[in-house]
Amino acid sequence: MKLSISEARRRLPALVRRVRRDAGARVAITVHNEVVAELRAVRPEPEPGTAAKALLRLMKKLPKPRGRKRSISSHVKTHLYGPHGAIR
Repeated sequence: MKLSISEARRRLPALVRRVRRDAGARVAITVHNEVVAELRAVRPEPEPGTAAKALLRLMKKLPKPRGRKRSISSHVKTHLYGPHGAIR
């Protein structure tokens, strides 16, 4: 729904009730037929740590690494410059 700012100002309590009742409702507020604001319901914030818990669950589902572990940091120069030093 699009409303001018003066109309929205007059009907604000009713608009807030409408948005509160229907979470998907949105009201576009216009000034000179240009949308400048939107009134919509606030989405509930997730509990702190929800993303970290989801990542940990995902990591448990991943396959375990195979083979022996190698220290990447000790082989950086070999990876960057080749086994015999800088390539010329």
